[in-house]
Amino acid sequence: MLTQRCFRCLTAVRNSRVKLQLNDTRCCSTAQGDVRVRFAPSPTGFLHLGGLRTALYNYIFAKKYGGSFVLRLEDTDRSRLVPGAAESIEDMLEWAGVPPDESPRRGGSVGPYMQSQRLDLYSQTAQQLVDSHHAYYCFCSSQRLELLKKEALRSGQTPRYDNRCRHIRAEQVQEKLARGVPHVIRFRLEEGVEPFQDLIFGRSHHDVAQVEGDPVVIKADGFPTYHLANIVDDHHMRISHVLRGSEWLISTSKHLLMYRALGWQPPTFAHLPLLLNKDGKKLSKRQGDIFIEGYQRDGVLPEALLDITTNCGSGFNTNRIGRRIDELISEFNPSKITTHSALLDLEKLPEFNRVHLQRRIEDEEQCDLLIKDLQGQILQACAAEIHDEQVLQADYIRRVLHLRKGHISSLKELASPAYYYLWIRPSVSSQQVAAITAEAEHIASLVLKLMAERSEELKVDQINKDLKTLVKQTKSNQKREVMKLLRLALSGLQQGPSIAEMMVSLGPAEVSHRFQNLLLLSETS
Repeated sequence: MLTQRCFRCLTAVRNSRVKLQLNDTRCCSTAQGDVRVRFAPSPTGFLHLGGLRTALYNYIFAKKYGGSFVLRLEDTDRSRLVPGAAESIEDMLEWAGVPPDESPRRGGSVGPYMQSQRLDLYSQTAQQLVDSHHAYYCFCSSQRLELLKKEALRSGQTPRYDNRCRHIRAEQVQEKLARGVPHVIRFRLEEGVEPFQDLIFGRSHHDVAQVEGDPVVIKADGFPTYHLANIVDDHHMRISHVLRGSEWLISTSKHLLMYRALGWQPPTFAHLPLLLNKDGKKLSKRQGDIFIEGYQRDGVLPEALLDITTNCGSGFNTNRIGRRIDELISEFNPSKITTHSALLDLEKLPEFNRVHLQRRIEDEEQCDLLIKDLQGQILQACAAEIHDEQVLQADYIRRVLHLRKGHISSLKELASPAYYYLWIRPSVSSQQVAAITAEAEHIASLVLKLMAERSEELKVDQINKDLKTLVKQTKSNQKREVMKLLRLALSGLQQGPSIAEMMVSLGPAEVSHRFQNLLLLSETS
């Protein structure tokens, strides 16, 4: 396949560390040069899962072939800009572990990286198109355009501009410009556009002149539209490959006409299939739960987000849970990207987070960072009720993390009420104890004796054996009653981790303290 041959070209680049040689022009239409890709979101909103996925595939592609990943912010729609969104997009890319090599924040040799700072370049290019008769001034009012739209809808047709201003004589154009008549600049769509080879969708051909009117390239406010700005920036930023959502596939023929009109060599295009909900519906920004900042606040690990968004899609020989970014790069196979939409099952996200949290706990350096994070969360959740500052010590928290790894999906769980017993001594009443057993004093004495014998570091397997022996030493010999009392004394809860794990987590000194309290409670009741 042509697409596979193209990707073999890229592999050769990586292996030989030389300039990209794209000899098969049917396969790759980009000029010779290094691999350079870009992620170009609009700061009209915050980064969401769909945007992160596009950025991720661009990042992986760049790193796979020794290239550069560029962040460019397309902020020309001034009426819809969201304050703080531009900064947040770059923050979230860095948090997610896919930092750009060039960006508004990091700079680079082909900046500025915000379109609002490149207006002269767009204006000059638009004028070049006008001078070569590939574009023209349009003076149609918004009222006329609205009437055209209504008439088309009334007759059951797709609304399109009728290209009226194409035919205004040159002297009329100059007269209107001299009078300051509001205007836009439109690009002339020509029929007979050539097909192009998309790296994912294969041979594509959309004769846009048959179905669309001439598109606006410079708006009345002097800002460019996406159609002009993206090709100007891709050209001047030396972008070799454009990996973007498949919703732009139909527009690519239009963009190629502009490249041809300007005499520029276009990049190679690869349109990524849509990312959809598991029911096949489009991810909705209105849901409010697909924004990356929200996942960050909820304790979702960035590697879990990257893992689930690639796991549900394509581009890899096999899918498996637990891949980190270096593994995603090494296992990436772009020829395996299919045209099928990627169905994202967010109900599986806790499982992905559990796997990656376990990997962090098992990494000593990462575990140290988790400890600091959890210390802060504990203080925020229950600082005033903490019984002993020993529970904030790194060794204690490390022991808890290793015992709970594989069981918790988020670090935040350990700062929730279900785990308060780890940081706060529970309050137990004599009525609660009496409702369970009349042997509370005897059981407490047995536990205190056991802790005195096991003063060294406790082990779950050994404690389980000890507890079986302890049950046999009670008068009732009822395991259920004994375990229920032990759980109450240790945590004040009716459910949670195993009794043995709770005791190992707390340590012999703290277990002894809690059963001493139980013994005193039983003696005074």
